[in-house]
Amino acid sequence: MHFRLPQWIGFGNRGVIASNDPVEHEKVMKFNALLTNAVIFHNALDIAEIVRQLLEEGWTIEPEDLAHISPYLVEHINRFGEYSTHELGIQPDAYDPKLDVDFTQLRDENVTAEGFGEAA
Repeated sequence: MHFRLPQWIGFGNRGVIASNDPVEHEKVMKFNALLTNAVIFHNALDIAEIVRQLLEEGWTIEPEDLAHISPYLVEHINRFGEYSTHELGIQPDAYDPKLDVDFTQLRDENVTAEGFGEAA
């Protein structure tokens, strides 16, 4: 699946900004960027949690495997659904960014992100 995530997320009005006001244009663009970044961040948190679970189960996770995982996943997003807001007041647990994976081999090989633009 090849798409541009911000355009996919900003589906309202087929991406057309109805106002001629530059301030409104800027608001729409910033909101879309914020929403896109929130989706990417949420996906990265989910991926990290899955990797932690796999490590706890005894799986071996190679850095090369993680290099092919993309946070640009949308299959789990229901753009046209109903969303509950009753959980907005719940304080989340602190996020632990540490993954027990040794990335030095990738750094030593000077691997670039070229070719990793497609979703996994």
